[in-house]
Amino acid sequence: SERLFVEMADVMAAEGWRDAGYEFVCIDDCWMAPTRDEHGRLQADPKRFPSGIRKLADYVHSKGLKLGIYSDVGNKTCAGFPGSYNHYDLDAQTFASWGVDLLKFDGCNSGTLELLAEGYRHMSLALNKTGRSIVYSCEWPFYLRPMQQPNYTEIKQYCNHWRNFFDVYDSWSSIKSILDWTALHQSSIVKIAGPGGWNDPDMAILLGIFVFLSQLVIGNFGLSWDQAVTQMAMWAIMAAPLFMSNDLRHISPEAKWLLQNKEVIAINQDPLGKQGYQITKDKNFELWERPLSGQAYAVAVLNQQEIGGPQNFTFSLTFLGNGLACNPACSVWQILPASRDWGVYSWVSSLSVEVNPTGTVLLKV
Repeated sequence: SERLFVEMADVMAAEGWRDAGYEFVCIDDCWMAPTRDEHGRLQADPKRFPSGIRKLADYVHSKGLKLGIYSDVGNKTCAGFPGSYNHYDLDAQTFASWGVDLLKFDGCNSGTLELLAEGYRHMSLALNKTGRSIVYSCEWPFYLRPMQQPNYTEIKQYCNHWRNFFDVYDSWSSIKSILDWTALHQSSIVKIAGPGGWNDPDMAILLGIFVFLSQLVIGNFGLSWDQAVTQMAMWAIMAAPLFMSNDLRHISPEAKWLLQNKEVIAINQDPLGKQGYQITKDKNFELWERPLSGQAYAVAVLNQQEIGGPQNFTFSLTFLGNGLACNPACSVWQILPASRDWGVYSWVSSLSVEVNPTGTVLLKV
């Protein structure tokens, strides 16, 4: 209901979320009335959004935030509400007239792959024609992948970010599957990411609300603390757009600290815009790096072991940045699970990192 989104906008403005960089409040599927109006326009459900989307957008904007909305490239949304097929220009104009700032464009009920691609292209052009700056969130490659390899160069021409894999759920197995998929396909997806276009690890909605700063399920119930740290650290490494799928009115201080951690967000939002990648895997340990501006690197050591206690992983600093990250010397700062200065190391040094099961240690080198 509109009340939920008003209350979430209030919390975002009052409790530091907006100031941390989370700026979009986004409505997912099921916001619509079951039919279009007499002019063929989408309309909000009159019971749950009695004031209409324009008024909600005005309220969200008054809090210094932006509003996102959902539609679908096919003739129906994934939940069966009216899709945008044959209405791309009209829907784009409607969203712009309401003051919408982001469109999540799903790919259900799209028919053929040709219609899917044409729909995503058409809506991109239609949004641009409105003259309003609207972030365009696509699911184009996810719906292509079962049949053909996506052309990411083309997708980036039209979309600002795009989902590649299944919905994230509030569980460790879901987070792990996304990380495994990303590592397996990094040769095709890492190189395309950068300012203006991003790989989005997930776009699942657990509570019907997501907040832009991909989808962070931190602050719900399915992840342990170490697993929540892993998700935050690895989404930063992957240069993922950060969406939270949780109820900010009822969130623990620990989850709030993690989601608002300025050092992690700075890595995620690094202006160089390069996506990180896995550089080695040794039994249960994975070593990832992400090039940052200022010749720095973010480094994540992930322990996939699910039983037992903390274990040590030792690696040479010559592994990092093709041997250049620490040449001739470098400072190492731990960011997660707690901030700590590790001091200065030479190029030929090794680091030994203790990592909890399903946990991650995030470093900046």
